Amino acid sequence: MMAEQESAVIGAQHAPPDGRPPAPEAEEPVVTGQSPIRRCLASGERLPQDCLLRFVVAPDGTLVPDLAGRLPGRGLWIRPDRALLERAVARKLFARSARMPVSVPDDLIDRLGGALRRRCRDSLGLARRAGLVAAGHDKARGPLERGEAALLLQASDGSLPQRARLANLGRGRCPGLEVIEILTAEELGDALGRGPTVHVTLLPGGLAERVRLDCARLATYNAVRHDAGSPATGHRPGTSRDAND
Repeated sequence: MMAEQESAVIGAQHAPPDGRPPAPEAEEPVVTGQSPIRRCLASGERLPQDCLLRFVVAPDGTLVPDLAGRLPGRGLWIRPDRALLERAVARKLFARSARMPVSVPDDLIDRLGGALRRRCRDSLGLARRAGLVAAGHDKARGPLERGEAALLLQASDGSLPQRARLANLGRGRCPGLEVIEILTAEELGDALGRGPTVHVTLLPGGLAERVRLDCARLATYNAVRHDAGSPATGHRPGTSRDAND
């Protein structure tokens, strides 16, 4: 359903009923470094655009998430925080910012969480096809030992001791290495076209940065810390995977 709404927006530029051109963005972005600064309509914070979620209003007045940031129309920005999104919906902040009636799907908040997870898997799949991924314990260990890894993804339901050992190795060899523990072993495996996978390393590059940003937005939305020093809340005692994958 969400994909169909996005397609509808792509197929037709939105214009107000009086025939005037589409309204401009809520504010002109302030550019700092590579990512423009936008204002979150729920909290008022000014944050890099990459840290926010963009929404647009479809031609039929429905609010549509634009996770890729490419849909036409006026952008409505909000920090990827479930509580902030609930506040924005309850207070009709999207309609106020868009200056027009906006229909918000009843299941938007839950569906958005699923869409963010899919985007993380899709980004990881792109990195695999580009040859930037090493998956499985032994293969993932190689780039870490050589100090070449930019990112280490570990399954949130993987073995805690095994995850900690590999993460500590990576941090010792790769200064600035970020460790992300937001997807399950099943999700990591599905993204890479293989069975359940606990350890994945990514080489530096734009795709690694895209995976990092997508996972960070998902972690923020779910209020999950994804640094290896604090296990993701998706881990349940007694369900960790001990396989040497």
